[in-house]
Amino acid sequence: MARQLWLLRHAEAEPHGSREDSARRLTEKGERQARAAGAALARAGARFDAVLYSPKVRAAQTAELAAAEWEEDQRELLAVHAPLAGGFDARQALDTFAGLGPDARVLLVGHEPDLSTIAGSLAGGRVDLKKGGLAVLRLDGAGAELAVLMRPAEIALIAGVPVGRH
Repeated sequence: MARQLWLLRHAEAEPHGSREDSARRLTEKGERQARAAGAALARAGARFDAVLYSPKVRAAQTAELAAAEWEEDQRELLAVHAPLAGGFDARQALDTFAGLGPDARVLLVGHEPDLSTIAGSLAGGRVDLKKGGLAVLRLDGAGAELAVLMRPAEIALIAGVPVGRH
């Protein structure tokens, strides 16, 4: 196996300008997306060595709601990682593996454009990670292979929850 970097973009949040950016909360749809992401990860048997999330409210809520679907030992891995608040890059993403084993799996919950930029720069292409979407990269040295890219509707199908557009 190889190291894996999992990138979960925060779910749908209140619009820009509704309150201070760092305090923007998830909408009801966003809460459903976050729970579905957690259920899909649990159903797929995904396990992590570290789960780091942005301190911004919408990312913290996404991480916490997703983790509610996981086993306790996985929930205990949740940790705020201030650099994920913005301007987070591929080098910093790779640095999150420091001290972890050669087959480590790290889940980062954050924002755009950072997550798509990280995935694209590591995999050598253009990636468009939607709100509530997930990307999984298999790391190889300083590069990566994009193994999975899912939109919230696809995640909901894996989770076994209804896919609503409202």
